Amino acid sequence: MKEAVRSPWKAFMKQRRMGLNDFIQKIANNSYACKHPEVQSILKISQPQEPELMNANPSPPPSPSQQINLGPSSNPHAKPSDFHFLKVIGKGSFGKVLLARHKAEEAFYAVKVLQKKAILKKKEEKHIMSERNVLLKNVKHPFLVGLHFSFQTADKLYFVLDYINGGELFYHLQRERCFLEPRARFYAAEIASALGYLHSLNIVYRDLKPENILLDSQGHIVLTDFGLCKENIEHNGTTSTFCGTPEYLAPEVLHKQPYDRTVDWWCLGAVLYEMLYGLPPFYSRNTAEMYDNILNKPLQLKPNITNSARHLLEGLLQKDRTKRLGAKDDFMEIKSHVFFSLINWDDLINKKITPPFNPNVSGPSDLRHFDPEFTEEPVPNSIGRSPDSILITASVKEAAEAFLGFSYAPPMDSFL
Repeated sequence: MKEAVRSPWKAFMKQRRMGLNDFIQKIANNSYACKHPEVQSILKISQPQEPELMNANPSPPPSPSQQINLGPSSNPHAKPSDFHFLKVIGKGSFGKVLLARHKAEEAFYAVKVLQKKAILKKKEEKHIMSERNVLLKNVKHPFLVGLHFSFQTADKLYFVLDYINGGELFYHLQRERCFLEPRARFYAAEIASALGYLHSLNIVYRDLKPENILLDSQGHIVLTDFGLCKENIEHNGTTSTFCGTPEYLAPEVLHKQPYDRTVDWWCLGAVLYEMLYGLPPFYSRNTAEMYDNILNKPLQLKPNITNSARHLLEGLLQKDRTKRLGAKDDFMEIKSHVFFSLINWDDLINKKITPPFNPNVSGPSDLRHFDPEFTEEPVPNSIGRSPDSILITASVKEAAEAFLGFSYAPPMDSFL
């Protein structure tokens, strides 16, 4: 009987690992700089210096050490061989995340390595550039992962990110099944603070889920993976792209109606529900049935939570986005809810509140909170080197245009 009760949860975990959460539909973002006429003219001017970028059948091919520069960069000399790539710590649709140590600095980073060919095949280059653009804006918030710099080779993109080794929230939920209310409240408050900051930049996150929520070495929340962020959504502005992860899709997204930043508050409600109950609200092994539940089934809350938690979940998981908590005054409504009355928000943002769980990691090499499915995988040799030689074809020219301006290094004063 006990096994029968647990089976939906087990099936859910298996389904998530099988890639249900990679279900993403194409989106249409605003044009990026690479499409701008002035940038195109710059490319044409530079053609004599770099003919391999502009010609489909160049001669001769680039030398083994030659890098293809796809745009202006304040860190043009970064290359894969600058790092020791130590362990695989995550995987996605287009590549891997690796623990890496910079050889000169001896600092540890999480390096996200993406295959250009896979990105272009699925026409996801705008998502990647959107992720990069959002990362550039994250330097001033404690609960958002930071980008140190980015660079590329002819066939790969590299994000050099903060190394966070307290584990995914998903990993801890998987082990503990659910959290007590004080712990869930702490995480929900830090997540809400991060979402509120993104909204203040007119960015809608759109893909909040436990896999994208990390714990740092002290136990604080760090949001990562900004590939589905939508930029330039003003207050009361909307977008209508169908995207996200099935378990957390808001009703208005499923209806393919215009939606706004309140979609993130629905997702916060779904994650809080999962933290308290062990499964997302409206969950079903059958995706079509789950969609029907999201659209039509009333929210059912078991009586093992406080009235304030119940009230918050009912407000966040309101199917009508115009009546949802956060619809009128965004983060301020969440912040002032009675569920968070025990939270001192100034102390929270300054990390003065002791996290309810300490991952107890001994240092950068402590990988106990990463799934062995990742860490036991060998590091591919190709990750740490530029391609020995590559035929510059039309597809590489396409990559040059798609990822123009990707490379980035922050100005020195941002570290002062």
